[in-house]
Amino acid sequence: MSWWWFAIAGVIVVLVALYFSMTAGRLDALHRRVDAAEHALDVQLLRRSALILDLASSGLFDPATTVVLAESAHAARTADSADPVARGLAESNLTRVLAEVLPDDTELEDLRDSPEAMNMLNELTSTCARVQLSRRFHNDAVRACRQVRRHRAVRWFRLAGHTPWPQTMEMDDTPPRALTDR
Repeated sequence: MSWWWFAIAGVIVVLVALYFSMTAGRLDALHRRVDAAEHALDVQLLRRSALILDLASSGLFDPATTVVLAESAHAARTADSADPVARGLAESNLTRVLAEVLPDDTELEDLRDSPEAMNMLNELTSTCARVQLSRRFHNDAVRACRQVRRHRAVRWFRLAGHTPWPQTMEMDDTPPRALTDR
């Protein structure tokens, strides 16, 4: 009868090992999803700052507005991507400056005569929407990854390895009303 105990213990060990293997695989997939979402967000943020730099250098605004737009876009582009807090502050500042430059639809009246300006604003509108979506996908992926990493078995057996704790991207990504109300 003692061989039954060994068979039961062997089945339990195999089931526990299978559970750990599946959990580690799921955690690895979640980390890859976080990395992909972070890359997509980075691309959209860089695209938004490039479009704002193009808009600033187009000659459509007065010199003071051009300088403020260019400086905030440059600060957002050069913010340290390894520090999500600093990057979020720089991107939020760029959003705030853009909202001050284009507070409502009346600011766009002068730009409607130029087809180049309208193309730039249309592209900026779609890019601002993609920034919002990318940030939501990134934060959802981080939330899902953190939820799995909080499980006791994952912590006790270090199934996440030495992977750093995923960080959300907190920033103001609300586009100006002038871009959304058109």
